[in-house]
Amino acid sequence: MSARRTAVAVAATALVCIPVSAIAHDTFAKPPRPGTAVPALPAGQDNPMISEGVAIGANTPIYKSSGLGPSALNTAAPGGSELRYVDTAVFPGGVLPQGVTITEAQGINVLRRIGENLAKQGLSYDDVITMRVFLQNPSGVASADFAGWNRAYRQYFANTSLSTGDPINVPLGTAAPAPPMVVNPARPSRFALEIENLPVAGWLVEVEVDAVFPSKGKGGKH
Repeated sequence: MSARRTAVAVAATALVCIPVSAIAHDTFAKPPRPGTAVPALPAGQDNPMISEGVAIGANTPIYKSSGLGPSALNTAAPGGSELRYVDTAVFPGGVLPQGVTITEAQGINVLRRIGENLAKQGLSYDDVITMRVFLQNPSGVASADFAGWNRAYRQYFANTSLSTGDPINVPLGTAAPAPPMVVNPARPSRFALEIENLPVAGWLVEVEVDAVFPSKGKGGKH
């Protein structure tokens, strides 16, 4: 694999006191109010995966996480192996259901860790406005598993209808779509890069996020 192969996907989120349906899809008529962040959503899509970008108002407090990888929760697997980073709370015994890829499983692990990181600051998944994703190709595979990562992502982000607000079922591996693990309307701006090596042996996914602190408590931000 080349020293750094990039496959970039740009995106954004859902957060502020402006209804998603009222947000212009192409340009902002004026900057967002201080203390708010507004996503620019692609036109004509009821369930876009990511935003085209996010506008951040003045004096908006932002939390930036460090890059987080999956936790070594599958102690039955060898240290430094890819299977070591399967979350056994989600996949008992570290056994992956049919069609679930190792990148998908590690992505779910990472996003659970992201949720824990946010919770320590009084934040949650729906406060996330931007996301940066680094993927390594699994052993014996020529390229990173973007499809598996995106399935993991949909379990925690961008899984509601813009028109109704209702949750939208998502697949786990090749199984029939089912309710997402976390219902969340946020669609962060996002990039995803395939890189040659992540810093920990066995990691296939590393993620960092930016989140906005609610300006008036949880009830006043959206």
